[in-house]
Amino acid sequence: MYSKWWMENLSARSLSVRPVAIACLAAVLVLVSGCSLLPKEDEEEKLPVITAPKLSKKPEYIVKTDTLETKVHGSGKLMATQEEDLYFTDEASRRIKSVLVKSGDKVEQGQIIAELDVTEQESQLKQKRLQTRKDELVMIETLRKADEMTVESLEQAKIDFELKREELNKLENTIAKAKLTAPYAGTIVSVFLKKGDTAQAYDAVATIADLSQLTVVGSLSADDLKKVAVGMEVVVDINAAGQHKGKVLQLPNPKVDTGNGGVGGQGSNGQPKTPDTIDNYLVVQLDPFPQGLNRGTRLSVSVIIQRKEKAVTIPLSTLRSYSGRNYVQLVDEQGNKKEVDVEIGQQTSTDVEILKGLTPGQKVVGR
Repeated sequence: MYSKWWMENLSARSLSVRPVAIACLAAVLVLVSGCSLLPKEDEEEKLPVITAPKLSKKPEYIVKTDTLETKVHGSGKLMATQEEDLYFTDEASRRIKSVLVKSGDKVEQGQIIAELDVTEQESQLKQKRLQTRKDELVMIETLRKADEMTVESLEQAKIDFELKREELNKLENTIAKAKLTAPYAGTIVSVFLKKGDTAQAYDAVATIADLSQLTVVGSLSADDLKKVAVGMEVVVDINAAGQHKGKVLQLPNPKVDTGNGGVGGQGSNGQPKTPDTIDNYLVVQLDPFPQGLNRGTRLSVSVIIQRKEKAVTIPLSTLRSYSGRNYVQLVDEQGNKKEVDVEIGQQTSTDVEILKGLTPGQKVVGR
């Protein structure tokens, strides 16, 4: 009886607890589902790893022995060994009547190149010659009567006659100079003036050359030229023909400044070219001379003014200077750096000779 009562009581309690449990479960489900509806929090941003920059290492160079050459450089061209500008020498400015040649023409010695217009002078010459003939007849008659004249009168008559003869000679000279002729057989390589142009004395009209013999000529600055002597070695770089070795054969004659920017150049305001000769240049002898080249080919010349074999050298970029002191940063076997004073000698555009302070095989630091 007691057991029955206990079981019934327990069933009653279970029935009363079940709704409560169901309610709690529903509440939990609602709570969980509500959390899922809330917005998600932002994920933490991942920052990139920052690596500190490495300091660049300065370059290091080995002290070495080398042949050190100091050079001066200039530009040049190929010219004929026998070449010159042709020009009129009459001091008066005159029009050119005709130019009888063109570039590339071959001419013989004495052949007329150009003529000035001296029509008026030729007319005057005819009159002067007739007048001179009359003066000669008068002079002959005067000499016949010399005994009847004073010494002074006779001398005066002779002077007057000679003065008139001198006027005739001067006029003949002017007309003769109006013809420009070839001084030797060769080729006309340039023509600078034409018919109708006004020719001043020594204005180049044309250039004649013997093209069978070419040579190298160059131009250097006045300062560089002072360092050059006949016999020095030269490296010539000819366009389309490569490098060739030679030596200085001749130095240029001292030049007078013509005010037109250099000897042989075109003058300002289109003025004619001034006389130009091979004597105005540094002449270089090549042995052997390359074949198949033409006059006027452009080139560069490098004259070796100083050379030293087995010189101790370092790159110029490793040399440091301050207040008259020359020094380098030397790297020892442990990689430590220290400053070392050096005595320098010959320098080029890339290297410097070390006379004292370093030995071959050591390491120096660049800048």
